[in-house]
Amino acid sequence: MQLQEILFSQGFGTRRVCAGLVQQGFVTLAGVPCTEPAMEFIADGLRFTVQGVAWAYHEKAYLMLHKPAGYECSQKPSTYPSIYTLLPAPIRQRGGGAAAGVQAVGRLDQDTTGLLLLSDDGKFIHRMSSPRHHVPKVYEVTAKHPVDAQQVQKLLAGVVLDDDPKPVRAAACEQTSELQLSLTLTEGKYHQVKRMIAAVGNRVEGLHRSRIGSLVLPADLNPGEWRWLTAQDLASITASAAQR
Repeated sequence: MQLQEILFSQGFGTRRVCAGLVQQGFVTLAGVPCTEPAMEFIADGLRFTVQGVAWAYHEKAYLMLHKPAGYECSQKPSTYPSIYTLLPAPIRQRGGGAAAGVQAVGRLDQDTTGLLLLSDDGKFIHRMSSPRHHVPKVYEVTAKHPVDAQQVQKLLAGVVLDDDPKPVRAAACEQTSELQLSLTLTEGKYHQVKRMIAAVGNRVEGLHRSRIGSLVLPADLNPGEWRWLTAQDLASITASAAQR
């Protein structure tokens, strides 16, 4: 694969821009500048630097982000900044064209924090977000009023939301303190956690997603930080979806 095409696929600009980066000596491999845009390389596993920034080739992007509060999961946010501003430009520009960059796998409200997956692999996004696969998602809920056993039982038994007569139920629910619950859902209805908590007579004051499938938000990934999924992460979470 030509070096300029590798850079283009990774989001470093148009083909002309990528060729220019190479010609001007801004791209190095193993510390050696490469100034020939058409030079061929095996892309898989290739590591290089662009203007001093280390990069590794990824055919498809699979990321996790620790979403902070005060960000919208939208390319065109209305009130708050977009989560995509937390990512480096190449991640946002991968592939070029109208569908450039990664997309969030589902959404979290602007005031909800925690684990968010992003990818440019349409099949992966569909598999992880489709209700048919029932991928479990764990939320840590802080309630306004004290939680009791009756509320927990109602959430497990199922509550009716205003847009669907069919009850929705938590796959698991555990009270972790006077005001906190650990709630597992396998669906993704609009504002589902907040509406379920309201349906049992309480109110969500804080909401944090700690796990998707088998993938747990790492303790060392701070709010606003992101990282690539490892091959093990990807295999594990894909298996979570395939088993359902």
